[in-house]
Amino acid sequence: MTINCKGTLIDFGIPRVMGILNLTPDSFYDGGRNKTEAEQLSHAERMLAEGATFIDVGAYSSRPGAVNISEEEELQRILPIVNLLVKEFPEVLLSIDTFRSSVARECIEAGAAIINDISGGNLDSRMLKTVAELQVPYILMHMRGTPKNMTKLNTYEDLVQDILFYFSQRIAEARELGINDLIIDPGFGFSKNIDQNFELMSRLELFRILGLPLLSGISRKSMIYKSLGITPDEALNGTTILNSISLLKGAHILRVHDVKEAMECIQLTSKINTGI
Repeated sequence: MTINCKGTLIDFGIPRVMGILNLTPDSFYDGGRNKTEAEQLSHAERMLAEGATFIDVGAYSSRPGAVNISEEEELQRILPIVNLLVKEFPEVLLSIDTFRSSVARECIEAGAAIINDISGGNLDSRMLKTVAELQVPYILMHMRGTPKNMTKLNTYEDLVQDILFYFSQRIAEARELGINDLIIDPGFGFSKNIDQNFELMSRLELFRILGLPLLSGISRKSMIYKSLGITPDEALNGTTILNSISLLKGAHILRVHDVKEAMECIQLTSKINTGI
């Protein structure tokens, strides 16, 4: 199973790590931690050195109830660091965490490689067509509504069946437009309560039926820290446990704040998966 990133085939025979670089001041865990370009560059450099295949850059906070910002502000936040990272690390594979087609286009034209859309194209009707024109890999996530109201939209007849149906529809639309490289993300924490997140984790292997690379993004999320009665800062151990379960259930990409620990999960679980 492979995807084409800027002319390079990325093989998922071994799972990959996507390191998170948030440029927002209000993200739930690391908001405001990397304020300057020097801090952002240093953080990205460290994640690459620790083994990240991808760096996921986001300038719009998608936490529940996050403040909406304009496309102009999102671009002002994200384009300078995209340009800087591409200049400093010419081979870097940048994923752009946005649901706006204009932001996606400008970042890809600046040298980014992947679009990571929390809305699966539902918040911008031009997104799928834009991705098809750009011919870049597209991470298709499951979410209902918007970050502001998603917590109220978590009623399902059958959680996994409903999400699989959503993916089957969106994948068909993407294929019809000519999008070749798709990655699916079931959207832990988006339009799902804590119990539903754990149900989703318990049945994660069922998403293999779609035949596409599977991303698991549970790093330091509330399903961990609220269940344990701790803070996001204290949630690394819980993240490591659920990352390991994700890998054993078939995840191909771990989207994380802590790259070194995720790489260790891959190294150890691969010995179980392969029997080495």
